[in-house]
Amino acid sequence: MSDQATGLIFHAVVDDLREQQRLPGRVLWQMALSESAFRPGATGMLTATSRKGTRIEIPVLRVETDQEGRLWHVVEKPLAAGTDVTGKVDRKSDVC
Repeated sequence: MSDQATGLIFHAVVDDLREQQRLPGRVLWQMALSESAFRPGATGMLTATSRKGTRIEIPVLRVETDQEGRLWHVVEKPLAAGTDVTGKVDRKSDVC
């Protein structure tokens, strides 16, 4: 992990994915990562690269903890398990 001027940066792999909520015209997903610098309530961005080389940016709307203490990153665009991601926590988010 590194602390850069724009926020905390880290690398991880998507471990798990589950649908959280389905609304008209909008689906929210929860993604668990192999590691994370996010804390509950934090926001930021996950970035991945598609097989064709396209950069994909996915806003993290919030982070939640389940009953087992696992962090779930709430997003509108899911990524498959096994996808490498770079995470960036917004500097304004509480990361400590």
